[in-house]
Amino acid sequence: MLTSTTMNLLKVHGCHRLRPPISHLSQNIHPTHHKSKLSLVSSASTHSSNPHFRIFTTNSKLRNVRVSETGTPLWTQTDDREENAYSPEDLTMNGEAYQKTLRLVECSMFAALGGLAYILSSSLAIENYFGCFFALPIVFSSMRWDIVAGRKTMVATATLLLVLAGPIKAITYLLMHGFLGLAMGSLWRSKTSWGVSVFLSAIVRAMGAMGYVVMYSFLIRENILALITINIHASVTFILSSFGFLAIPSMNIIYTMFGTLLLINCCFFVFLLHLLYGLFFTRLGMKASLRLPKWFAKAI
Repeated sequence: MLTSTTMNLLKVHGCHRLRPPISHLSQNIHPTHHKSKLSLVSSASTHSSNPHFRIFTTNSKLRNVRVSETGTPLWTQTDDREENAYSPEDLTMNGEAYQKTLRLVECSMFAALGGLAYILSSSLAIENYFGCFFALPIVFSSMRWDIVAGRKTMVATATLLLVLAGPIKAITYLLMHGFLGLAMGSLWRSKTSWGVSVFLSAIVRAMGAMGYVVMYSFLIRENILALITINIHASVTFILSSFGFLAIPSMNIIYTMFGTLLLINCCFFVFLLHLLYGLFFTRLGMKASLRLPKWFAKAI
């Protein structure tokens, strides 16, 4: 009776010690760890004649462990090696980076030169003597690089004049010299004949001159164009009366005469620019990129 009671107490005590820790382990330990612990217990029980169940306690640090999903890293050493191997900056004479840098530097230098020459000429009142050279940097940039480079030179020069001399000087440069240089550079870059180039450039110059007159008419609050046409009308009437003609021309005829004279003046000016710039580019060794007339090519 005593032995049976002792065995029952041991069984109850063993069950009380065994079951709660196993349930505690099943709640706090990852299933893989639980399976590994049970496999160790089962292997130990099979090899020993008197099995002893060991209770494994979990570490408090393992309870807060969370398994995060691994993603692709933002940077790897392999990517760095591939970037250094396959995308170097080509700084040779014919490299793309060198050519872009050279074009940017030349456009900046030409813009600074054109802006400085225009400011000095305006300050010293010698603009009429050096006015034929103000469009040269834009034409040279267009011929050496492309039309985009010429446009950048024109914009950079106008911006420089805007900062140093004010908006009036900048607008005057664009109307009288900037757009003319861009038109000539574009036409010469496309190797247009001199006849078409002179005519189109003269139209651009005439439109710029008209814009210049309108701008100063707004600034001084006086219609300069009306004053010019009235003076032309009075001069034509006086000439006709001196020859014995009593006819008075209408204002439409005066406007037509004014536009024709302006266009002829611009044609002569642009033609002289073509001769001067053609000679200048030929001396610089750029004759192959020019489309010169036969008589001019033979003369030089």
